[in-house]
Amino acid sequence: MNCSYCTREKASRDMSEETLIKACELAFSSGNSAGLSFFGGEPTLKKELIIKAIEYCKEKEKQTGKRFRCKMTTNGTLLDDNFLNYAKLSGLEIAISYDGTAQNVCRKFADCSNSGKMAEEKARLLLSYMPQSYAMLTLAPDAVTELYNSVKHLYDIGFRKISATPAYGKNVNWNDDDIAKLEDELVKIADFYSDVFKKDIRLFFSPFDSKITSCIRGTSPKDHCQLGIRQLTVTTDGTLYPCTQFIGKSAFCLGNVTDGIDAEKRQALSLIDTTPEICRQCDLKDRCTNSCSCANIMETGEMNRISPLQCTYERMLIRICDNMAEKLYSEYPYKFRKRYM
Repeated sequence: MNCSYCTREKASRDMSEETLIKACELAFSSGNSAGLSFFGGEPTLKKELIIKAIEYCKEKEKQTGKRFRCKMTTNGTLLDDNFLNYAKLSGLEIAISYDGTAQNVCRKFADCSNSGKMAEEKARLLLSYMPQSYAMLTLAPDAVTELYNSVKHLYDIGFRKISATPAYGKNVNWNDDDIAKLEDELVKIADFYSDVFKKDIRLFFSPFDSKITSCIRGTSPKDHCQLGIRQLTVTTDGTLYPCTQFIGKSAFCLGNVTDGIDAEKRQALSLIDTTPEICRQCDLKDRCTNSCSCANIMETGEMNRISPLQCTYERMLIRICDNMAEKLYSEYPYKFRKRYM
């Protein structure tokens, strides 16, 4: 694939089986549970290693009594019946990166040909095996007017878990006109989401669900991150980083799978308050992703400096979600409490 908004370096780097096993051992080295998330690049280029990792960890689960979970994000190009059957039986959760009706705008093959037809076929195949799978949609300014259509398309083919995230980074350029169009699209999605809610159909649409539940339950997006503590990124050569956006930044290297985690450096990183100074007095600071170091790094190059794009998007999103939630609660208080409280 050669997606226009992608910030990943295109390179052929493969993880060895030895590094893989060491990563599995590290996952089981502490805590009461263990997990692996296969990410890329494109992880299904190495299906045999994914299977080897899962089988190894299943044995570790029996030996240690620690619960093991695994998941994967894929562009779907290499999904097939054999692998999906294995994934279903082994408990591998799969999320597919699929932009719906906007797929052909930004998500091209390496030869610049369209990927939409293939992506839909693979998405339908995934749903036939695992109907609770996630569709992960990226909002690019080039395709912003297709956002509502894309969400509706994903719903219509069977997805009930849909994630939509703005494209950040050096390869996209949002302007005021794009932002205005994005707001129109989100309002249309809010109306659609409300209609689905009223029919008692359970649709999880992030970011709507996360904004509503975090407000009601008094949680903050930063509670879910715990940079470098909750999870670690293992590169193909076994180097450890707190998240994928920090790969290659030596200041954030937290060790390697052979020598282990640099505990002192990891602890110091986890104690950094990543809330930008400009956000500290904002009434929305605890409902906003201002402290997301990954998004901040991509947009501003600094982990605790938010971009105007992210600030504008978050304010817009919270306003739309609050208006929608207020209407739903006033009309269906019991149903609303059952769903979100």
